[in-house]
Amino acid sequence: MRKLGGTEVVRITGARRGLAEDVRGRQRRYVISMGIRTVSVVLTVVLWNVERYVAMSTLVLGALLPYVAVVIANAGRERPPSLPGTFVPAPTRPVLTAGPGGGPAEPVAEADGPARGDQGAGRG
Repeated sequence: MRKLGGTEVVRITGARRGLAEDVRGRQRRYVISMGIRTVSVVLTVVLWNVERYVAMSTLVLGALLPYVAVVIANAGRERPPSLPGTFVPAPTRPVLTAGPGGGPAEPVAEADGPARGDQGAGRG
């Protein structure tokens, strides 16, 4: 993180880095890898008549590094952070099953009055 005025800035949100900062980081990685490639090519020229095997390995490194550098530079943005740890999912409700006979359970009373099967039952 950058420091402003000597104090460290702390992120309190789960936001990604800015696009300009992301591009700058990718450019920095690419320039570093191309600098390594340049050094390996110069070492190839210098070591060609001294140590042929080392020169061949630096030549292979100088030939393969541009492809690797492009893949690393184009790797893309970072993944967004997940939800905060304070998120609590709602509890699941139990599912009602059929009664022991496999048929419907007790009849439900309607809003108008008692259920039809209960009319006159238990009275006098």
